[in-house]
Amino acid sequence: MGQMLNIALPKGRLGEKVYDIFEAAGYDCPALLEPNRRLIFENERAGVRYFWAKPTDVPIYVERGAADIGVAGKDILLEYAPDVYELLDLHMGRCRMCVAGPADFRDDYARTLRVATKFPNIARRHYSAQSRQIDIIKLNGSIELAPIVGLSDVIVDIVETGKTLEENGLLPLETIAPISARLIANKARYKFVGDEINALCTRVAALVRDREETT
Repeated sequence: MGQMLNIALPKGRLGEKVYDIFEAAGYDCPALLEPNRRLIFENERAGVRYFWAKPTDVPIYVERGAADIGVAGKDILLEYAPDVYELLDLHMGRCRMCVAGPADFRDDYARTLRVATKFPNIARRHYSAQSRQIDIIKLNGSIELAPIVGLSDVIVDIVETGKTLEENGLLPLETIAPISARLIANKARYKFVGDEINALCTRVAALVRDREETT
């Protein structure tokens, strides 16, 4: 190995699954799995240094060079548009970014469309491409509630199975983009440790393909 790679992983189940792939690719770090409160874990033999970060913070660490590479959901990348390289689709955490609303919803172009969402930038770009005038209502949780109580006409949110929408009398009306975990890299650091990053990317991509073929 060349230089030590600094890797930002998203906290939670997705990050744990991603680490399993990295471990299988030869980038293991046993200390990361130990019960402790450490923030940084490294394995000099494997040439990696890991740290956990809040999922929405991973692109910030990567963009600003605190991490060489990291893993972030496509939803976060679309919303915040960080200046990073997107290297690989890991095919994990797959879902969709959708417009959803009541089953009987009919858009009235004579008035402004009220859109509740955690993702105002994604919603704004989506409707701007349609030249549709909207009123963004930024919420942080229970987005499905907004159209039910009349706060919004529709929502823009992540849909995995659609079960939560269905149980609340809502339906996906339009798919904006497919969402999954992506491997990203800092642009400046890529110039210096590109060989190491590409080696990791090649190994991980092979494992992702193998797992896709066996599922």
